[in-house]
Amino acid sequence: MSILNVTNLSHGFGDRAIFNNVSFRLLKGEHVGFIGANGEGKSTFMNIVTGKLQPDEGKIEWAKNVRVGYLDQHTVLEKGMTIRDVLKSAFSYLFDMEASMNEMYGKMGDATPEELETLMEETGTIQDLLDSHDFYIIDAKVDEVGRALGLEDIGFDKDVTELSGGQRTKVLLGKLLLEKPDILLLDEPTNYLDVQHIEWLKRYLIDYENAFILISHDIPFLNSVINLIYHVENQEINRYVGDYDKFQEIYAMKKAQLEAAYKRQQQEIDELKDFVARNKARVSTRNMAMSRQKKLDKMEIIELAKEKPKPEFNFKEARASSRYIFKTEDLVIGYDEPLSKPLNLEMERGQKIVLTGANGIGKTTLLKSILGLIPPLSGKVELGDYLSIGYFEQEKKYENNISCIDEIWAEFPSFNQYEVRSALAKCGLTTKHIESMVKVLSGGEQAKVRLCKLINRESNILLLDEPTNHLDVDAKDELKRALKAYKGSILLICHEPEFYDGLATDVWNCETWTTKHI
Repeated sequence: MSILNVTNLSHGFGDRAIFNNVSFRLLKGEHVGFIGANGEGKSTFMNIVTGKLQPDEGKIEWAKNVRVGYLDQHTVLEKGMTIRDVLKSAFSYLFDMEASMNEMYGKMGDATPEELETLMEETGTIQDLLDSHDFYIIDAKVDEVGRALGLEDIGFDKDVTELSGGQRTKVLLGKLLLEKPDILLLDEPTNYLDVQHIEWLKRYLIDYENAFILISHDIPFLNSVINLIYHVENQEINRYVGDYDKFQEIYAMKKAQLEAAYKRQQQEIDELKDFVARNKARVSTRNMAMSRQKKLDKMEIIELAKEKPKPEFNFKEARASSRYIFKTEDLVIGYDEPLSKPLNLEMERGQKIVLTGANGIGKTTLLKSILGLIPPLSGKVELGDYLSIGYFEQEKKYENNISCIDEIWAEFPSFNQYEVRSALAKCGLTTKHIESMVKVLSGGEQAKVRLCKLINRESNILLLDEPTNHLDVDAKDELKRALKAYKGSILLICHEPEFYDGLATDVWNCETWTTKHI
């Protein structure tokens, strides 16, 4: 049975086309991986099918009475709402039904016998629905999912606007799973999740009976939960049966076949054109020349897709730093309350250290404390000499109308326009991206703009907070290559072991010193 039908969808932003006459069909129980390079339109597609965005052309049809759950990274959580409030809002439709039932009970005292019979029938139906949806054990269900995602340890009464990116994602995910929709739409759900909760989500999705569409650049995670791939590229969406590895195999074969057919056709075209040019003026061969010209005119020309620019990340390196990058002396990090025991850490030149551990335990706070962006609650950080620091923040909000070009120019005022464009192009951004406002770019494209600033400034120590979030597979592979080649020191927060495997000289598990419950 078809849950979702998308027919002849076309959409674009300004003069930049995203989809051109695309059709898509989702069947009951299908577990779909939705993949493609940054900026190809994956999140745009999700916004269109959920009705958040109206397409330029085309038809979106959902099956009747289908309940859709969408994990959107950009959902706004209201100040004043607690984690428990957000989780319980998954059952808002049941609370509405209960309110309607109570209203009917209030009318029964003044009802005629006929009206009373109708009201009794309607309240009975609602009561059955409430029972079948476990309405009277909602708190127990909220507690169960909250515990599985580690939200109980944060505190169910915590205001949602005070949460970290990872904690926020867990709350939205918990709400979605409690809703038990007929179809899940998940846009990069593993961003900000730690290894333990990625494993829990993996098990949940493997056993999930209903359909889901999953956008993810985490290939091991994707491979473990999906049975179909939809690939978004060059304004098209193409379907492949199997996991990501199978898709790569078939995609490479199709590409090779198309390139071979293109070469054969180009050779034939050259031969036909040559024959026509040599024989159209001679009376004896004019008819043969005309025949070949007709063949040329009728030929359906094979076109190769334009190769997407692949990023090249080459970090500019400053002179060597002193032997010690930093030392901490009984350092206690935190805001209002301590997030750590007293820390005595040190990092030497040339080390490439990865910080791991659950979300919300203080990894980002440690980075910011070392940089001096957050004052320690007690103790101190001593930085080494001759440090040229490059810092990549986990998230940055772009609310003003600054273009990519101006964003880089503000950082490097001595660059001319050619140098700015060239720097952005080397990070895998096309001309249309480069001329766009930063705030309209996808998360992956914004990350590439921020990486552009980082690689063009000389450094000898990089502090990187989840740099792989939102990056597509090619960009992630290139970033890993560049970081392995980097001769400076690296302090990296990352939740993807396959990314830092072979890169890290040391792995520090921050759960050993946090004061937070995990």
